[in-house]
Amino acid sequence: MDSQIRVSMFDDRLEIVSPGGLPSGITEEEYLSGKLSVLRNRNLANVFYGLEFVEIFGTGITRIKQLYAEGLTKPDFEISENAIKIVLPIFEKSADLTEDEIVIYKLLSKTMLKPISEIAPYAPFGKSKTAKLLKEMCQKGVITVKGNGKSTKYIIR
Repeated sequence: MDSQIRVSMFDDRLEIVSPGGLPSGITEEEYLSGKLSVLRNRNLANVFYGLEFVEIFGTGITRIKQLYAEGLTKPDFEISENAIKIVLPIFEKSADLTEDEIVIYKLLSKTMLKPISEIAPYAPFGKSKTAKLLKEMCQKGVITVKGNGKSTKYIIR
């Protein structure tokens, strides 16, 4: 395919788009589970192996999933007929957050202040519990509060 791999870096994620889709003979399930690996470019793979950038072929997806197992956000794999896109969010450990706090954390942003009115409607619990969770997360040092009263807004530290 006459196209290049594209790597895009953003404040909150890294996106890798590989043109060409999956190699023939491998299913999406096999690719994502790490059960089967098919080299698309044997020469490039051998160069990376010789430079010790990789220690064994076909372990990348499994290692990515293992790394993010303890993270607040997970990688996203989009597979189509003509491309594979992998989105790797900035890795952040859970910082001892409860399951409910993690739900709230995922609704927040690192770059944009959000009032509770933009958070609570997307949380699976009421506004008062959402406010309580935000306060606890602030005490843990995970988020920052700006303003007070109706102008209170939250952002990830």
